[in-house]
Amino acid sequence: MPQDATQNGMLVAHDRSQWIRLQTLSALRWVAVAGQLLAISIAESQFGIIVDVGLCTMAIGLAVAMNLVTFMIYPENKRLTEIEAALMLLFDLCQLGLLVALTGGLHNPFALLMLTPVVISATALHFRTTLLLGTATIALVSLLSFFYLPLQMSGGSMLQVPDIFLFGHWAAIVIGVAFLSFYAGRVASEMNIMSEALWATQNALAREQKLTDLGGVVAAAAHELGTPLATIKLTSSELVEELPEDSILREDAELIREQADRCRDILRSMGRAGKDDLHMHQVPFETLVKDAAEPHLNRGKSLIFDFSPSDKNGDRQPTVLRRPEVVHGLRNLIQNAVDFSSSTVWVVGQWDNKLLRVSILDDGPGFSAQEMARIGDPFMRRRRPQSAPKRRPGYEGMGLGLFIAKTLLERSGAELTFANAPGADHTVNGLPDAGGAMITVTWPSSMIRAGGNGDRSALGENRPFES
Repeated sequence: MPQDATQNGMLVAHDRSQWIRLQTLSALRWVAVAGQLLAISIAESQFGIIVDVGLCTMAIGLAVAMNLVTFMIYPENKRLTEIEAALMLLFDLCQLGLLVALTGGLHNPFALLMLTPVVISATALHFRTTLLLGTATIALVSLLSFFYLPLQMSGGSMLQVPDIFLFGHWAAIVIGVAFLSFYAGRVASEMNIMSEALWATQNALAREQKLTDLGGVVAAAAHELGTPLATIKLTSSELVEELPEDSILREDAELIREQADRCRDILRSMGRAGKDDLHMHQVPFETLVKDAAEPHLNRGKSLIFDFSPSDKNGDRQPTVLRRPEVVHGLRNLIQNAVDFSSSTVWVVGQWDNKLLRVSILDDGPGFSAQEMARIGDPFMRRRRPQSAPKRRPGYEGMGLGLFIAKTLLERSGAELTFANAPGADHTVNGLPDAGGAMITVTWPSSMIRAGGNGDRSALGENRPFES
């Protein structure tokens, strides 16, 4: 991948180089050649239109020659660079323009096909390339309004449309170049951005899953190696204290060796397959949220946690499934609150028999009206004047982080709402008077609780990871 295709470890959203295969353009060119030959044959045989077959065959032969040359020079899996793709499309545009000029110019309805290279460029290449091809298309269409071989019927009459229709045809092609290139480019750009945002989401989830698995391995190692290591320590201590330096006690030495072998076997099994600490799968609701917030506890902002049932007569704090997507999603939301807060972030957890809810509030500036409409879109940027101080350390704006958080949490069954927190004069559902942004994550109880009622039953012996 070219060096300019990455930025800070991830793909640049609008980089589209190396998208087009030479084989794709060659196949489209063969289709165009077949269509051009068929159109000329039908025009002559069925409608009695007289065309210069020799010149038209020469124009079509240029496309055939281009395909043959590229087939002999380049391998089938050749991917075109930006310049190579632009030159190929420019050749197709000129070849089609020549054929249209030989068959009536803009009086030929097939002149509309000159939009094709521009649309292909808009969907796969950069804006500057599309602008070049669009300009070339408009210039070529304008020339075809004046320079062309007229179409003649077999009876000797000339096949021409009225000037007003000729102007309309020219205007339609010019407007089509501008509109379709913008439309196709915008749709392709948004699809590209969404694809890369989802790719980043999958990477984030995979990373969180690896961290969770690593934590399980460490916990399992501490649990399973505790007894043999304690035995080794105890036995070796007794040997050091009670035996003289030249004494050999075979039984104790064999015991030490046996326990050392046991440690080795456990480490080997964990290294090959990995073992999953089943006790990490289920945690209290508050513990799950605090685990997510842990990396942001010492960033100079005060994090206040408050967990209680939403109903005073509610049940005890539920035990929930510790899913990597939930941990990473909540971590991103808390990071966003810490980044934009002035001094304090509140994390409020509430639950009842049907719902579990986490509200994250801060005392920052809150969401603007423009941001509110686009929250959750990937690569959204908060724009500030250059003179304004940066509230968020390390990077500008927000967008991808919130998109990842929203996608991962919704994948776990949650529903997210974004709003500005109530001011000091209003209190909603007992939430603090934060005055900044407020993000609420709500799960149906059945989607996140462990078991049916949140009880932590015996999980059994740690098992190897499933492959």
